[in-house]
Amino acid sequence: MATQTINLPEYTLYPSPRNEHRMIFEFQLFVPYPYELIHLPDYNFKGKATLFAAHRKRDNKSGQLITCELADDLARFERLFEPS
Repeated sequence: MATQTINLPEYTLYPSPRNEHRMIFEFQLFVPYPYELIHLPDYNFKGKATLFAAHRKRDNKSGQLITCELADDLARFERLFEPS
């Protein structure tokens, strides 16, 4: 089954089929690595989180958008994420 595209003013998002939750949370981070494998369970978040393939409209950059329910989880991701 195809996933729907989500159009926001700043992004076009493509939901990951592995997302356990189907929502966009308040705390967000765009990472400009469209082909980087990001496995959210590896970050041991306390709250919910989702991952989207993303196209940032203001500069036509492709990447991924991580959204988290808790600010601490997003800070944890920023601290631990190391692109290869």
